Amino acid sequence: MAAGSEATTPVILAAGAGGEEGEYVKPFTPEKAKEIIMSLQQPAIFCNMVFDWPARHWDAKYLSEVLCGKRIRFRMGMKSMSTVPQFETTCSYVEATLEEFLTWNCDQSSISGPFRDYDHSKFWAYADYKYFVSLFEDTTDIFQDVKWSDFGFPGRNGQESTLWIGSLGAHTPCHLDSYGCNLVFQVQGRKRWHLFPPEDTPFLYPTRIPYEESSVFSKINVVNPDLKRFPEFQKAQRHMVTLSPGQVLFVPRHWWHYVESIDPVTVSINSWIELQEDHLARVEEAITRMLVCALKTAENPQNTRVWLNPTEVEETSHAVNCCYLNAAVSAFFDHCRTSKVVEIQALRTDGERMKKEELNVYSHMEVGQTGSQNLTTGTGKPEAASPFGPDLLPVAQRSEEPPLERGGIFGSDDGKDFVDKDGEHFGKLRCAKRQQIMNNSEKAIKEQIASNATTAPSQTFISTDDLLDCLVNPQVTRIVAQLLIQGRSL
Repeated sequence: MAAGSEATTPVILAAGAGGEEGEYVKPFTPEKAKEIIMSLQQPAIFCNMVFDWPARHWDAKYLSEVLCGKRIRFRMGMKSMSTVPQFETTCSYVEATLEEFLTWNCDQSSISGPFRDYDHSKFWAYADYKYFVSLFEDTTDIFQDVKWSDFGFPGRNGQESTLWIGSLGAHTPCHLDSYGCNLVFQVQGRKRWHLFPPEDTPFLYPTRIPYEESSVFSKINVVNPDLKRFPEFQKAQRHMVTLSPGQVLFVPRHWWHYVESIDPVTVSINSWIELQEDHLARVEEAITRMLVCALKTAENPQNTRVWLNPTEVEETSHAVNCCYLNAAVSAFFDHCRTSKVVEIQALRTDGERMKKEELNVYSHMEVGQTGSQNLTTGTGKPEAASPFGPDLLPVAQRSEEPPLERGGIFGSDDGKDFVDKDGEHFGKLRCAKRQQIMNNSEKAIKEQIASNATTAPSQTFISTDDLLDCLVNPQVTRIVAQLLIQGRSL
């Protein structure tokens, strides 16, 4: 497939094509599919693997009948082209049935009910992160309609899955998942995926505000980026694909992704697959949780919803978070004692790699687009035979010139004035100015908190969020977690 083009939509053969039902053989055995998932480090689309799943027919109308009037939560967002991401903390929410959603989605201007305040031409709706165990608690037999066992995970079905139902324009802000890899089955409608490899993390300007366990968000709206504020994003290696019904997308560990619905109604089912690396990642997440909650609660004790994602329902007290951290560390050591994985030894002998890949943040920021030449294997070793073919399609990297020179989805900026000319300001401050800065700092802090940081911060003012972006940067929390583990293993 030519670089820069989206993956083409294959013909999905129905069971029994050309013969009796069940005659068509799936292109990969469960063992081979799992081998691909556990070794491939590039996003890819599996085709012709789910034609016999009962869940293949789970369109929104069918699900509305199954749920039989059950009310679910929809996230409401604006159909706008702002350069600021629409995080969950900035959205409004509606409790409604799928029937009410489908009626509203028909653009009936005289509609009453829970969506009456949301003009269909201006808003999208998204029922996201709906765990099967809660959604279908009265109809658990339906779990068997999803068969992740076909991908080499015996016993995994809808019980370990999540449902997503959205209208045109519904999307998830760009983020990476701290745990596992991801399998996404597209049931109804199409979704466009924008993906970026893990080594692009410095170019995505990671943040943990809003805070959600296991989600590292980007400060950038990747479909309409502010390149004056985030110039390094031009170095990111965007991969794009449109996922169609009957296809299953594999998203490797720590790949950034922005997902948008491009049809009137979309339905997706996903499952996060646990990996060995998750044991250390949970320690990193516990460290992040403790720091974020401590600093943000101290800054604004009365209003956690400004920075805490609505998906987070657990307590954020320091005592609870201490227990969370200790449990994560204990679980890490339990895993090491009961498995043959020598993670502790690897941590002790990994000093040089840490220095090259994580401590030298500034060097990393200078990396261009040459950091992922071997995406299939992820190593410097010779590549094995490619697993790609008509039933496993690689997600292509866009090969166009930098977006500002070609227009496109980013607009028509000329791209000539995105160098930050004020970047040297802080470094040139003289010691004689320090006292004046300190004298003004208390007033500046009060003003910044009062304004809720609605505009881009000045380069001389450091907010709580600025500090957190450094303290809980994924590179930093990895080092802290390694040091914690090392100290406990001596």
